[in-house]
Amino acid sequence: MILQNWWYTTLLNTKVGLAPPLRQDLEADVLIIGGGMSGLHTALRLVKAGKKVVVLERNICGGSSTGKSAGFLTPDSELELSQLVRRYGPKAADSVWGMGAGGVKLIVQAIRDYKIDCDFLEQDSLFLGIGGKGRKAVHHEAESREELNYPSVVYDEKTLPAVNAGRGYAGGIRYTGTYGINPLLYAQGLKGVLREHGVQIFESTEVIGIKGHTAHTHLGKVTADHIVLAVDKLQKRFAEVAGNVYNAQTFMSVTEPLEEKDMRAILPGGNLMCWDSTLVYSYYRFTGDHRLILGGGSAPTTFLPMDLTEPFVIRGVIRKFKRRFPSLKHVDFIQYWPGRIDTTKDLIPIVDQDKHNPALLYVLGCVGLPWAAFCGDYAAGRILNPAEGKELAPYLSMDRKFLIPAGLQKVLGKIMSFALNNAYAKYVQKGY
Repeated sequence: MILQNWWYTTLLNTKVGLAPPLRQDLEADVLIIGGGMSGLHTALRLVKAGKKVVVLERNICGGSSTGKSAGFLTPDSELELSQLVRRYGPKAADSVWGMGAGGVKLIVQAIRDYKIDCDFLEQDSLFLGIGGKGRKAVHHEAESREELNYPSVVYDEKTLPAVNAGRGYAGGIRYTGTYGINPLLYAQGLKGVLREHGVQIFESTEVIGIKGHTAHTHLGKVTADHIVLAVDKLQKRFAEVAGNVYNAQTFMSVTEPLEEKDMRAILPGGNLMCWDSTLVYSYYRFTGDHRLILGGGSAPTTFLPMDLTEPFVIRGVIRKFKRRFPSLKHVDFIQYWPGRIDTTKDLIPIVDQDKHNPALLYVLGCVGLPWAAFCGDYAAGRILNPAEGKELAPYLSMDRKFLIPAGLQKVLGKIMSFALNNAYAKYVQKGY
């Protein structure tokens, strides 16, 4: 396998151009730092409202977490609906789930409105249970979806092979209204749309400091009424809230184009987006050109602070996958790449104002493309009308309580604190 992000490979077939770096001093209504899914959707809503917007991106738009993801458009991120119901109760869980569902709609609407070419595919979601705990997880998910009147189809061990032929699955639950995309092509396509609407975008431009209403780069600066910090891997030199965000490590891989018989050996009933019930889960789907995207990780490496580039983790994920689908032993995975998923301690994003700089608004820890799109749009709404979405503010506040508070985190360390808090949020936590 080659160490190379497949989504970057697909850019070679496009006419996407690099937005040049900032080399001047500018003024704007809103400066957005970060050109990933959340930053771009912040810009989209603001420019549609008539605001003068500047976007600074240290890589290329979508070049970090957004463009390294699997391209799943589903309200599910790290928390299943049943886990939200346990934590918040049915009514509030409906509101929280609605954030991710709203993000799906925002992305799909942008693709359709602006005709963004990004390998857009309608793919139902299929959550798969493994073992006795997995069977219970599917059951709880079905109960929660029924309680909130969300349609779904439940499979047991006998009926599941008709749609997913993998060995060892104890059951599954499927629902519609979800999609797959090439996330990097989407981000670059949306970049083009924003530039056509007058947004000034500068790639390869790293912000080295923020003071008041001004962000400084190596060759220029931008002064704005509002600054939205929509980045991953936030450093503490920018804000103390960086202590509430961590970058969990995952790995992706892609196959050569598959024959139809090999695709049907995995998903006999048609294309689906699949993931399982384990804590460090595997996830997979097909692309429009019949490649299989497979992602996953390992418990020992998920919270490692250094990036791993050797293929041993993803090779382990591939071996497990081929044991579930033994007829695919001959299939080659041609490229792999590591990535990091920004997450908070309780797996719900942060969208909140800085305590010392009222001009600065954070959008952080958005696990999943739809959540990032929603949070970006929500942040723009907060700027346009501070009263908008106030009912959602408690869920997204940086001041909400965590199992491991800041003081104890200093004792335990960030890795242990996030590992414990993530497991607690996923399997135990009630309330917020």
